[in-house]
Amino acid sequence: MKRLSILLLLTVFFAVNSLQPSALLAQDSSKSGSQNWYKGNLHTHSLWSDGNDFPEMICKWYKDRGYHFLGLSDHNILSVGQKWMDVEVVKRRGSKTGFERYQKVFGGDWVETRMKDNKTEVRLKPLNEFKALFDEPEKFLMIQAEEITDHFGRLPIHINATNLQDLIKPQGGTSVRDTISNNLKAIKRQQERVGRPIFAHLNHPNFGWAVSAEDLAAVVEEKFFEVYNGHPSVNQLGDAKRPSLEKMWDIANTIRIGKMKLPPLYGIATDDSHNYFGTTGSSPGRGWVMVKAAKLTPSKLINALEAGDFYASSGVEVNSFAHNDSAKTFSVSIKAAKGVTYKTQFIGTKKDVDVSELKSVGVVLKESNELNPSYKLTGDELYVRVVITSSSSHPNPSLKGQKQQAWLQPMWR
Repeated sequence: MKRLSILLLLTVFFAVNSLQPSALLAQDSSKSGSQNWYKGNLHTHSLWSDGNDFPEMICKWYKDRGYHFLGLSDHNILSVGQKWMDVEVVKRRGSKTGFERYQKVFGGDWVETRMKDNKTEVRLKPLNEFKALFDEPEKFLMIQAEEITDHFGRLPIHINATNLQDLIKPQGGTSVRDTISNNLKAIKRQQERVGRPIFAHLNHPNFGWAVSAEDLAAVVEEKFFEVYNGHPSVNQLGDAKRPSLEKMWDIANTIRIGKMKLPPLYGIATDDSHNYFGTTGSSPGRGWVMVKAAKLTPSKLINALEAGDFYASSGVEVNSFAHNDSAKTFSVSIKAAKGVTYKTQFIGTKKDVDVSELKSVGVVLKESNELNPSYKLTGDELYVRVVITSSSSHPNPSLKGQKQQAWLQPMWR
């Protein structure tokens, strides 16, 4: 009887999970009532940790360029309380004129300085003081975030938490997977304690070659990871022995859906911006998410992300996408720029594929040059995802020869 009860519970669990993607498959982002597209970056650094500009200057950069939301995610710190920096340190880290630029833009009444040990120090403003300068209903929203910067041995394990109330210290662990899991559980505990949604995603898994595709699949608490990160040092394309971030996505989802019978990972794009003077290093404007939500609030944005009603981009925009379960189709409408062509690839893994046979994992199932491409499922796919590549070069590339792209979330059953 006990064994029968367990089997019944498992049956219910998988039945419920199989219904969740059906709702997603039937979702049409072009028929979402009054919902809007909101553009945002969830991975950003300032002088509060290892970025090289003031948080107000960074927020102004994003708002002036049409972003709708931004998370300042400094390493193991929230922008709260008192923090003073030697002005000479600020100049050495970024630009000799960076401090003067800050004073010119925000004025002497806003910029606070003091003398300490014969050195001029500047006060870094906390989020609760400068947030009101930028927040504007339905136009721009600042969200408190943190990059929980942990490690296992020499392997860097970094996880972003967006919409935090309190700082979360690195949790550590007995393995890479245990370290990821412990930090995600800590985020979940705060979410439950404070009663607000917190969005968690794993950062740059190939940075330091720390996290494998198998690790991504195995940590069931992980739902989101960076399929594109604008930092030039994160090994975006892999190497001769190790897969790219896109291939890792396919390997992990083949394992998750095919073997573990679990929902897939979703992929986001971020800047991971540190440098705001020129385009060297990790500069802003390289990757972002486009979220379809009812309102520009943290809870609405996070709910839409959790539902998969978003896409990742490094320049390509879409008008809509539709997952239709009854018609078994995945269709996209691309927002075309004048004189630009687009290549849309429907990528997936067929059922019963041996995940060790990488040539059969994440293959191109269909390719189209249309502006409204679609794919009809045959029933043999574990999942289908979409990547759109523009003929336009990226204006601020992190990779040699980089083109503008968009990545849509997997359609699965």
